Amino acid sequence: MPTQTDFVPADLDAARWENIEPLLSALQARPVATAPDLEQWLTDRSELDAACSEARANLYITMSCNTDDAPANAAYTTYIETVPPRLEPVSFELDKKHVALAAAIKLNPARYAVVERSRRAHVELFRPENVPIQTDLAKLSQEFDQIAGKQTVTFEGREQTLPQMARYLEQTQRSVRESAWRAIAARRLQDRAALNDVLDRMIARRHQMAQNAGFADFIGFSFKEKERFDYTPADCQAFWSAAERHIVPLVRRLDEQRRRALKSGDLRPWDMAVDIKGRPPLRPFEGGRDLLNKTVGVFERLDSRLAGMIRDLAANDGVRADEDGAAVRTECLDLDTRKGKRPGGYQYVRDRQRRPFIFMNAAGLQRDVMTMIHEAGHAFHSMLCASDPLVDYRHSPIEFAEVASMSMEHLTMPHWGTAFYASEEDLGRARRTHLEDSVTLLAWIATIDSFQHWMYANPTHTAAQRDAHWLTLDARFGHAISWKGLDEFRSSAWQKQSHVFTHPMYYIEYGIAQLGALQLWLKSRREGEKSAVDAYIRALTLGGSRPLPDLFAAAGLTFDFGESTIARVVEAVEAELTKLPE
Repeated sequence: MPTQTDFVPADLDAARWENIEPLLSALQARPVATAPDLEQWLTDRSELDAACSEARANLYITMSCNTDDAPANAAYTTYIETVPPRLEPVSFELDKKHVALAAAIKLNPARYAVVERSRRAHVELFRPENVPIQTDLAKLSQEFDQIAGKQTVTFEGREQTLPQMARYLEQTQRSVRESAWRAIAARRLQDRAALNDVLDRMIARRHQMAQNAGFADFIGFSFKEKERFDYTPADCQAFWSAAERHIVPLVRRLDEQRRRALKSGDLRPWDMAVDIKGRPPLRPFEGGRDLLNKTVGVFERLDSRLAGMIRDLAANDGVRADEDGAAVRTECLDLDTRKGKRPGGYQYVRDRQRRPFIFMNAAGLQRDVMTMIHEAGHAFHSMLCASDPLVDYRHSPIEFAEVASMSMEHLTMPHWGTAFYASEEDLGRARRTHLEDSVTLLAWIATIDSFQHWMYANPTHTAAQRDAHWLTLDARFGHAISWKGLDEFRSSAWQKQSHVFTHPMYYIEYGIAQLGALQLWLKSRREGEKSAVDAYIRALTLGGSRPLPDLFAAAGLTFDFGESTIARVVEAVEAELTKLPE
C-alpha cells in the first residue's frame, strides 16, 4: 500500500546496514522548520522504520519456520549482529530530534500525542551500553527457538512433534494418555538444564540492562519499555489477588466435577484434556487446507467484512499445498506442525507491505481452531489500520491487540457448527471447552505474571530456587490434580511457556485483553452480534493512535482488570456454563 513519500526506494534491501545508513543520516541532517515539514519528516521516518521492521520480520519468519535450516539461522544471526547494534543508536538520535522538534513545533495533539509520548519514553530509556546486551538477548532467544524446535518424541512407531502429541492427551483410554503425557514430559526434561542455562543468562543480561538505565530491577525497566503508561505493578498484584479469589475457586470446582465424572480416583495431569463422558476427541479439521477453508466459512457467517479480509489473506499468491495436499504454506500462512518448526503461533506484520503473516502448528485439534481464529483477529487488526501513514499507529498496545484476537474466539462461537462440527453435541462440547478455558486461563496468566515478577525482583536466584517458587505459585493458582511421583516434571512445568524466555514480563496483557474480549462477548449477547462486530471494527481501525483506555472505550469496553471486572465476568461465564451440556 503506497504512502505519501518517495523517500525510501521501493526496492530497498533494509537487511543491509550500508543501504539504510544514508537514509538515516539524511533524516538526521534534514532541516525542519514548519509543521508541514515535521509531518513529512515523520512520514518519511515511518516508511524507513517500516522497511527495517519488514527486513527483520522476513528473516525471523524464515528462521522460525525452519529452525533446522542452517543458512536461515545464519542469515538471522548475521542480521541481529550487524544491523540492530548500529540502528539502535541512530534511532535514539532520531528520537531525540523528534522530541526536540515536537517541543518547538506544535502539532495537533489529538493526532500526535501518542507517538510523541512514546518517543519521549524511548529517549529516557536508551543507553548505548544496552545495545550489545540486546544483541545477546536476541541470540539467546534464537537459541531457545532452536532447542524447542527440535523437541520431538517417537510414539506409536513414528517421530512426532509435541503439538502432534497433544492429540493423544484427548484419547479416552487412560493408559494411552498417561504414556503420551510421560513421553512429552520426559522429552521436555531432556532440555531442562539447557533451558535453565539459557534463562539464567537472559535474566542476568536483562537485570544489567535495567541497572544501566537507572532502574533497580527489570520490572520497572520493562514497564517503561513496554510503555505501560496506564497501569502499574501494583495493578498486576491486584489482578493476582482477584484471580485467586474468583478464578481459582471456579477452576477447582470444575476440576472436582471432572474428577467425579471420570471415576478414576485422583485427577492426574493426563486427565485434563479428555472428554469427561468418554466421547471420542473432537476432530474439527484435517490439515491446514481444511482448517483454512472452514475458518473462511466461519467468518462468512459472522460478518462479510471480516470474511473479505480472511479471503484476501488466503488468496495472497494462492494457497500452495505441500506434497500431501493437506498442509498449507504461502507468503501469508504457515499452518501445519512439522519437525524443525518453532513451537506456538504468532501473527507478524510485514510493515512495508502492510501484509500479515500467520504462523501456527496445527495438528487437528479444537485448540488449533482457536489459534487460527485468534491469529486471524490479529491479522484483521493489522489490515483495518493499514492505511495510517505512521507505522507506530499501525500497531496498538499489546493489551488491546490481544482484544482483537481473543474477541474473535468468542464472537465466532455461534458459527462453529456450520463449519467445524456436524452435530449439536460436538458444537456444545467445543463451546463449553472454550468458555471454560477462557476464564480458567486467567489463573494461568496470574501464575506466569507473578512468576516473572518474582524472577526479576530476585535476579540472583538459582534454578532450584526458581523451581521451588514455581511450586508455591502452582499451589496458589493451579489445578486440583495429583502430582504424586511427578515432582521433577511439576517443578519445571513453567518451561513450556515460551514467553518466559523470549518475551520477558509479557503475559499480563493476555489477562487484560481476555477480560476486554469477554466484555465484548457480553455486549454481543445484550445488544446483538452486529453491534459487537461494528464496535470491534471501529476500535481496531484506530490502530495505536489513541491511549489504551480510549481504545477500550472505542469498543464499548471498560479498561479494568481488577476485582469488580473479574467478579462480573466470572459470574456471567459460570451462568452460561450452566446452560451448556457437559
